[in-house]
Amino acid sequence: MRPLMVINGVLLGSSLSIALSLGMVLAVFLIIGTDAPRIASEMRPLTLSMLIFLGMTIISAGSFYTLAVAHRWRRLAQALLWLGFAGTVWYYWP
Repeated sequence: MRPLMVINGVLLGSSLSIALSLGMVLAVFLIIGTDAPRIASEMRPLTLSMLIFLGMTIISAGSFYTLAVAHRWRRLAQALLWLGFAGTVWYYWP
Protein backbone atom coordinates (compact mmCIF):
# COMPACT_ATOMS: atom_id res chain seq x y z
CA MET A 1 0.00 0.00 0.00
CA ARG A 2 1.38 3.36 -0.99
CA PRO A 3 1.86 6.13 1.63
CA LEU A 4 -0.66 8.44 -0.06
CA MET A 5 -3.22 5.67 0.04
CA VAL A 6 -2.66 5.22 3.79
CA ILE A 7 -3.18 8.95 4.39
CA ASN A 8 -6.27 8.77 2.21
CA GLY A 9 -7.58 5.82 4.24
CA VAL A 10 -7.04 7.68 7.50
CA LEU A 11 -8.97 10.69 6.16
CA LEU A 12 -11.73 8.41 4.87
CA GLY A 13 -12.11 6.55 8.16
CA SER A 14 -11.95 9.69 10.27
CA SER A 15 -14.46 11.65 8.22
CA LEU A 16 -16.82 8.66 8.09
CA SER A 17 -16.73 8.16 11.85
CA ILE A 18 -17.29 11.87 12.51
CA ALA A 19 -20.17 12.02 10.01
CA LEU A 20 -21.84 8.95 11.54
CA SER A 21 -21.40 10.28 15.08
CA LEU A 22 -22.87 13.64 14.15
CA GLY A 23 -25.71 11.86 12.37
CA MET A 24 -26.54 9.88 15.52
CA VAL A 25 -26.50 13.03 17.63
CA LEU A 26 -28.75 14.70 15.07
CA ALA A 27 -31.17 11.75 15.28
CA VAL A 28 -31.33 12.09 19.06
CA PHE A 29 -31.85 15.86 18.75
CA LEU A 30 -34.69 15.28 16.30
CA ILE A 31 -36.38 12.91 18.74
CA ILE A 32 -36.16 15.25 21.74
CA GLY A 33 -35.96 18.54 19.83
CA THR A 34 -39.39 19.90 20.74
CA ASP A 35 -38.95 19.22 24.45
CA ALA A 36 -35.73 21.19 24.84
CA PRO A 37 -35.71 24.70 23.32
CA ARG A 38 -31.95 25.04 23.76
CA ILE A 39 -31.41 22.15 21.37
CA ALA A 40 -33.32 23.96 18.62
CA SER A 41 -30.54 26.55 18.32
CA GLU A 42 -27.99 23.76 17.80
CA MET A 43 -29.80 21.99 14.95
CA ARG A 44 -28.52 24.18 12.10
CA PRO A 45 -24.80 24.07 13.04
CA LEU A 46 -25.04 20.33 13.76
CA THR A 47 -26.68 19.64 10.41
CA LEU A 48 -24.09 21.75 8.60
CA SER A 49 -21.22 19.94 10.33
CA MET A 50 -22.71 16.56 9.47
CA LEU A 51 -23.07 17.58 5.82
CA ILE A 52 -19.48 18.87 5.70
CA PHE A 53 -18.11 15.56 6.98
CA LEU A 54 -20.47 13.56 4.81
CA GLY A 55 -19.09 15.46 1.82
CA MET A 56 -15.54 14.78 2.98
CA THR A 57 -16.41 11.09 3.29
CA ILE A 58 -17.71 10.97 -0.28
CA ILE A 59 -14.68 12.83 -1.64
CA SER A 60 -12.29 10.64 0.38
CA ALA A 61 -13.98 7.45 -0.78
CA GLY A 62 -13.75 8.52 -4.40
CA SER A 63 -10.13 9.50 -4.01
CA PHE A 64 -9.30 6.25 -2.23
CA TYR A 65 -10.95 4.23 -5.00
CA THR A 66 -9.12 6.07 -7.78
CA LEU A 67 -5.81 5.46 -6.01
CA ALA A 68 -6.60 1.78 -5.42
CA VAL A 69 -7.35 1.04 -9.09
CA ALA A 70 -4.76 3.52 -10.45
CA HIS A 71 -7.45 5.38 -12.36
CA ARG A 72 -6.40 8.15 -14.70
CA TRP A 73 -8.44 10.68 -12.67
CA ARG A 74 -6.58 9.99 -9.44
CA ARG A 75 -4.72 13.32 -9.52
CA LEU A 76 -7.98 15.24 -9.88
CA ALA A 77 -9.52 13.20 -7.07
CA GLN A 78 -6.50 13.91 -4.86
CA ALA A 79 -6.74 17.61 -5.64
CA LEU A 80 -10.42 17.58 -4.66
CA LEU A 81 -9.58 15.70 -1.47
CA TRP A 82 -6.97 18.21 -0.38
CA LEU A 83 -9.18 21.12 -1.37
CA GLY A 84 -12.03 19.65 0.70
CA PHE A 85 -9.67 19.02 3.60
CA ALA A 86 -8.38 22.60 3.46
CA GLY A 87 -11.95 23.92 3.32
CA THR A 88 -12.94 21.83 6.33
CA VAL A 89 -9.92 23.00 8.31
CA TRP A 90 -10.62 26.61 7.31
CA TYR A 91 -14.27 26.31 8.44
CA TYR A 92 -13.38 24.93 11.88
CA TRP A 93 -10.24 26.97 12.53
CA PRO A 94 -10.81 29.27 15.52
